[in-house]
Amino acid sequence: MVELIPREVLFGNPERATPRLSPDGIWLAWIAPRRGVLNAWVAPLTAAGIDWAVARPVTDDTDRGIRRLGWAHDGRHLLYLQDTVGDENWHLHDVDLETMQRRDLTPFDGVQARLVAADQKFPTEILVALNRDNPKLHDVYRLDLVTGELALQVKNPGFVGWLADAQLVIRAAAKPQPDGGLILQVRDDGDAEWRPLLTIPGDDAAGFDLIAFSEDGASLLATTSVGAETSRLIRVDVATGDTQVLAEDPEADVRGVRVHQSTREPQIVTLLKDRSQYLVLDPAVAADLEAIRALHPGDPVFAGADDADASWLVGFTNDSGPVPYFVYDRASKAGRFLFEHRPELSRYQLASMEPFGFTARDGLVIHGYLTFPPGTGLRDLPGLPGRGGLPGRRDLPAVLCVHGGPATRDVWGFDPRVQWLANRGYLCIQVNYRGSTGYGKAFVNAGDREWGGKMHDDLVDAVAFVAGQGWADPARVAIFGGSYGGYAALVGAAFTPELFCCAVDICGPSNLKTLIETIPPYWAPTVARLHRRVGDPATDAGFMWSRSPLSRVSDIRIPLLIAQGANDPRVKQAESEQIVAALEEAGIEYEYLLFPDEGHGLAKPENRLRFYAVAERFLARHLGGRAGG
Repeated sequence: MVELIPREVLFGNPERATPRLSPDGIWLAWIAPRRGVLNAWVAPLTAAGIDWAVARPVTDDTDRGIRRLGWAHDGRHLLYLQDTVGDENWHLHDVDLETMQRRDLTPFDGVQARLVAADQKFPTEILVALNRDNPKLHDVYRLDLVTGELALQVKNPGFVGWLADAQLVIRAAAKPQPDGGLILQVRDDGDAEWRPLLTIPGDDAAGFDLIAFSEDGASLLATTSVGAETSRLIRVDVATGDTQVLAEDPEADVRGVRVHQSTREPQIVTLLKDRSQYLVLDPAVAADLEAIRALHPGDPVFAGADDADASWLVGFTNDSGPVPYFVYDRASKAGRFLFEHRPELSRYQLASMEPFGFTARDGLVIHGYLTFPPGTGLRDLPGLPGRGGLPGRRDLPAVLCVHGGPATRDVWGFDPRVQWLANRGYLCIQVNYRGSTGYGKAFVNAGDREWGGKMHDDLVDAVAFVAGQGWADPARVAIFGGSYGGYAALVGAAFTPELFCCAVDICGPSNLKTLIETIPPYWAPTVARLHRRVGDPATDAGFMWSRSPLSRVSDIRIPLLIAQGANDPRVKQAESEQIVAALEEAGIEYEYLLFPDEGHGLAKPENRLRFYAVAERFLARHLGGRAGG
């Protein structure tokens, strides 16, 4: 039997994370604990990696910690975003590395800051969006990092998704439509009127994203599924709206695009299937990608570069080990190892994530991942020829781990929750049910109005498939998830209680009507898309109630563990409180954890450790797995 991994190793703070390369390529910033709280650190790079002897913290947060970090192009200011108790009203802060002065650059109560753009030609200026005048709409300001002054650049007429050109002028945005679609709006300069360029129907909205303007501003890069099944990388002529397809795949959406910082030309496109695949558009970087892939067997993630594009920062997605980071030198085609995010993981035997697929009851092909407990051996799995077979993968207790969103997907790579479950003896089942992104627009749109319907059927069918292969004991299956995954856990308990022996819900909505009626104000411009996906409370109240776990509390026959952040702006505390009250009245077994200093999820390590300690005992009690420290 494999050694139990301490929960602190999986869910405590990482040793180091989020490295960021300075514009001159000489310094590295990263996030690491300082007195138990994540803070920003810096150190110079050396020929061997990092000069640890002079590494120093440059912030001194003592509460929630810093998680989002970046350099200004002047190489002097580090920028970071922080909210308060999980309210998602992010403030933009900076630290001057020469004077060590720290500032809140957007010191406005109840206002959310979003970084919009920066460019090396304007090293002391950035664009930031603030919903300061209207909570529903973010206006764009130019921020002077020398003086701290904010100057209004664009008053928002109802747009989302700003895009600046190479001169740091906002020249493109998306205008939401009543059907959930978008209209791409552009203008020729900062004083010109906005004009429509492309129409993105509601069926294609999920696959649309603005990437970058060309250096001359005559065209822009975007991803869209208009005219195709999957989302493609296109170039759009700003004058005419004519489009040119640059990269596409018939099975997978374009997931990421590496764009040269100076030329603004696309170089490498990432497609996500079972694992990441890469398309090289610029022959000048083909040898670089080949050299990078030789550094580590994981999937490379491009995490930044210096302003000269001479050094690239690369991390590697890795399913059964810590995530390593390298600085790659383009001239020598060599990489310098920097650090692993949780090096202590290397002391333990981790489990491999194995892609699988099955056909749902209506014929739709569904993909996902299975993670078996380490030490149980390997056997043939669908889509995994030649993996060899050993006994040990029979009648395992299983946890169906449902991703949130739902407009996202599970991916191959290190996941502390997955490793925790596998290490405790459970088969972890992850399903990219219909409505998940990455598989094309038809797959996403198949989830419309199917919350608690066919989306849940996909989860049920996954359990049936895995149990039918003999891998899972059908009498010992739990359902576990956060956000939409938490909703799915409540649906599993209320709609199919015969299938699951227990359920774990983290900040999951219990009433779809009250969920939509209490969205954050800055979601209002895109509420039509929510109405399309979930329902409109004004016209679909009965339908939404029928898909709400709260409506069928009396059918619940299994124990539940529910966790909620008191300051959650997306899924309000009332979503958990109302179902907890109903469970109490019905005499149904439950445990409820309310975290007064959290929002949508558990950011503070002490809260994560408390939750997973309770969840571990809960699952062990109802599934018969292992429990540790």
